[in-house]
Amino acid sequence: MMNTTPSTSGSLFMVSAPSGAGKSSLVNGLLKLEPELKLSISFTTRAPRPGEQNGREYHFVTPEEFLKRKNQGEFLEFAEVHGNYYGTSKLLIQEAMRAGIDILLEIDWQGAQQVKKQFPKVASIFILPPSLEALEERLNKRGQDLPEVITRRILAAGGEMAHAPEFEYVIINQDFDIALTELSAIVKATRCRYGQQAVRNTALLAQLGVQVNNTI
Repeated sequence: MMNTTPSTSGSLFMVSAPSGAGKSSLVNGLLKLEPELKLSISFTTRAPRPGEQNGREYHFVTPEEFLKRKNQGEFLEFAEVHGNYYGTSKLLIQEAMRAGIDILLEIDWQGAQQVKKQFPKVASIFILPPSLEALEERLNKRGQDLPEVITRRILAAGGEMAHAPEFEYVIINQDFDIALTELSAIVKATRCRYGQQAVRNTALLAQLGVQVNNTI
């Protein structure tokens, strides 16, 4: 079947992992290594926490505005968590990619499935811990959860990690520096895909006699 996804010069990345696998630390490290890569900012109806700014941590909106955007089909994926709505704007992602900006999504496996349906060329990455023992140790070291919460997270991790085969890339976060290097390498390789090169360097490819497709 022919892919009819509109050509964009920006790439889309999404990273998923069970809690405690080190996803947030790796993403923060990646954003420092790749300053042209921008983290997608989700919409939420929850109130800002101290120190949070609208448009930085989240786009803070009223429930009415969120539902209006949802009914207009703006969100790639959305969920209700503890009485508040969270959603990822498809429109903002498309606008950024058309402007040549690379976008990164931190997302769970369920949201990842929805993203892949609408952006089949997304570079999908799953972060795994080196062992369940290491996962438990990291969760305990964070000191953020009660023991029973940590137990629930470990039990949930098994179901989450079962979806790793649905992702294009898998990184085992045993050594942080190695895992970060692998993550950065995926970003660099994705930018060299023919589709992105064709859009970014159309004139050059035409000059060289290379056929330029209209879709990626």
